[in-house]
Amino acid sequence: MPLKIRSRIIIACLYICANNTFSQSVVNCFNVDKTGILKKAYDSFEKDLFNHYKFGTDSIKTYRTFLAEVASLSIDLKKLPSGNSIQLARDFKKNATDKNSLWVNLSEYENKEVAKSPTPTSGQKNEKEVLIFNYRGGFIQCLKNTSASDDFKEIITTLEEDGNISTSLVSQRIYYIPDKEFCSIEVKNFIAFDIYYSILMVIEKAFK
Repeated sequence: MPLKIRSRIIIACLYICANNTFSQSVVNCFNVDKTGILKKAYDSFEKDLFNHYKFGTDSIKTYRTFLAEVASLSIDLKKLPSGNSIQLARDFKKNATDKNSLWVNLSEYENKEVAKSPTPTSGQKNEKEVLIFNYRGGFIQCLKNTSASDDFKEIITTLEEDGNISTSLVSQRIYYIPDKEFCSIEVKNFIAFDIYYSILMVIEKAFK
């Protein structure tokens, strides 16, 4: 009996430690954002995903189904996003002139000086300019640096050099990350922002 109790205590301690590590990873990367929008957006994304696919708590199946539909261009964009997520996408778009934004102007990104450049002047604030995901920004770099997945790090490194890659192709690459690494918060955050919200920022005008 004492041995069983001791084993249960050890298992419980390991579980608590794992959860603490998980929480610290999330907190550290979300702390890059001082506005709180990243945490709100991620929570809204997960709620949308689980409400839409209805696979219970099966995170892997839910996320992989989403990625498969994006990759095959079969995703139902009329039913998936909530009004809250659409509004958050609009908020992201409004903030795209900030050098630390998750999305920046393509012209700035191609100059490879996004992280160092000053806040754009009024002459650079062109709403019609193409926006691109800021793979060199602090939040994504945090996800990359805290991730234990070499596959995930390789994907980000590739995108840092050439961020003008279609969302469907990025989804395919992420889809094949091994299950153990796929379940990490870093990968899930990347899916939420680089894939889900990147799509919503394009289609948000179709929603009232």
